[in-house]
Amino acid sequence: MKAIRLLFAGLFLITLSSQAQVSVNVNIGTPPAWGPVGYTEVRYYYIPDIEVYYDVPSSMFIYFHNGGWVRTTYLPYRYRHYDLYGAYKVCLDDYGPNPYIHYKIHKVKYHHGYRGPAQRTIGPRPHVVYNGPSGGYYREQHRDRDNDRNYYRQENRRSDRDNNNYRNEFRGGREKGNGKGHEPGRGHGNGNGRGNGKRG
Repeated sequence: MKAIRLLFAGLFLITLSSQAQVSVNVNIGTPPAWGPVGYTEVRYYYIPDIEVYYDVPSSMFIYFHNGGWVRTTYLPYRYRHYDLYGAYKVCLDDYGPNPYIHYKIHKVKYHHGYRGPAQRTIGPRPHVVYNGPSGGYYREQHRDRDNDRNYYRQENRRSDRDNNNYRNEFRGGREKGNGKGHEPGRGHGNGNGRGNGKRG
């Protein structure tokens, strides 16, 4: 009976230690192949040349877009071939979930072209550098094109509406001015017709 209790206690401890190990691994995260060697405990990289943060545990890029900070698994379209292997990565301590609250400081301190101590990447650089979604950027570009089309449609409708209003006002003005004048003593009436009066 004692042996069975010891066996259960041992299994229980093994289970707890394995769960603790899993949670630690999840919290630390796996650095990307383009990450610098020797910084496995760092949570964030800041890439000065493109002003982008990288969250190692979540494998997400953080950058400013359309008036706010966004988190995505890939870089924007314009950086799809940016060489992350050759880029300098500033390794930052844990700033909590929002490292960009210190962005103004980072932007000045780690300006464009900033280089610190020499870095070596964890993995080798691939032949083709691509930082976009595996399916390509077609959907994102298509969505942008649709937004542009809708904008121009609305602008064209607004322009047509303004032109119609102008035509109606012009037509109405001409119709009002076609009457004949009857005021004596003047050669012309209120509109385009000639008056009946004689010049004095």
